[in-house]
Amino acid sequence: MRKMIKHITVVGDGGWGTTLAVHLCKKHYQVTLWGPFAAYLGSMRKSRYNPKFLPGIRLPNSLLLEGNLKKALLDSELIVFAVPSQYAAAVLKKVKRTNVNLSKKIFLSVTKGLDTKRLLRISEIISQELGKMELAVLSGPTIAMEVAKGVPTTAVIASPSLKTAKHLQHIFNSSNFRIYTNTDVAGVEIGGSIKNIIALACGVCDGLGFGTNTKAAILTRGLAEMARLGSAMGAKAKTFVGLSGLGDLVTTCFNPKSRNRSVGELLGKGKSIREILKGMEMVAEGVETVKAAYSLSLRHNIPMPITHEIYHIIYRHKNPLKAVSDLMQRKPKSE
Repeated sequence: MRKMIKHITVVGDGGWGTTLAVHLCKKHYQVTLWGPFAAYLGSMRKSRYNPKFLPGIRLPNSLLLEGNLKKALLDSELIVFAVPSQYAAAVLKKVKRTNVNLSKKIFLSVTKGLDTKRLLRISEIISQELGKMELAVLSGPTIAMEVAKGVPTTAVIASPSLKTAKHLQHIFNSSNFRIYTNTDVAGVEIGGSIKNIIALACGVCDGLGFGTNTKAAILTRGLAEMARLGSAMGAKAKTFVGLSGLGDLVTTCFNPKSRNRSVGELLGKGKSIREILKGMEMVAEGVETVKAAYSLSLRHNIPMPITHEIYHIIYRHKNPLKAVSDLMQRKPKSE
């Protein structure tokens, strides 16, 4: 018989981690939220708000805010990993150093992105750093603020074990947060990662003043890039027309408050990536992920022209208008 989950720890006090912690508190679980900065956690304890990452959403009194990682992990049966991809490996090493026995816990990654050094998915990094355990991922069209406000939202939980996915589905499912299950972990993670790159491209088009025709073309051809890379990395093609692929892609590309789309818009208006990131508190995952996707496309010999142009705009200072022109003037081909 499966052990009942009572205690849950969310590792990462950003917008998405905080949203899920609040959501789970409302479902009457005992939830601990871990953050890396003691002073900021202290101010959250006093005010019961997370003003940097989830402004206006009150934190339940039952939510425990903890800066000691070992203490946060020790008694939890479920660990929700909500750390931005570029910091994931470093935080996982901290988790390992706590020497907490994780073998009987469930580890759920809600991080969207790819490791830029080892070119691995986040669940693969978790397995490498922490060893064998019950592991799952959650992804989908989930703007944190909308979920926090109770806007009807859907997401998917994927695990190699359908039993684990269904167990987590029961924990997270609610009247305004509907969870589906899947066993294609690679597909769900790759969809949630590559969509941020395509959102950057859509934002560039917004910044250049282009219209809906252009954005629809970028989104559609971007989906094709996502599916090509995913298939080469062992994912199922049908996953990319689901919530974690097409669903998340549409949300991120069209939502005016999407971080990745907004960064792309500023790039399209001529700002440098250094200028843009300097003024941001939150992380735009696509800025780092595009480095990994660019390298993976070369490794697998997969054509990903949109990804390549975004990489060159950000890291080779290519003129955005020239990038769009080069995309349009590629050799004619069939769809």
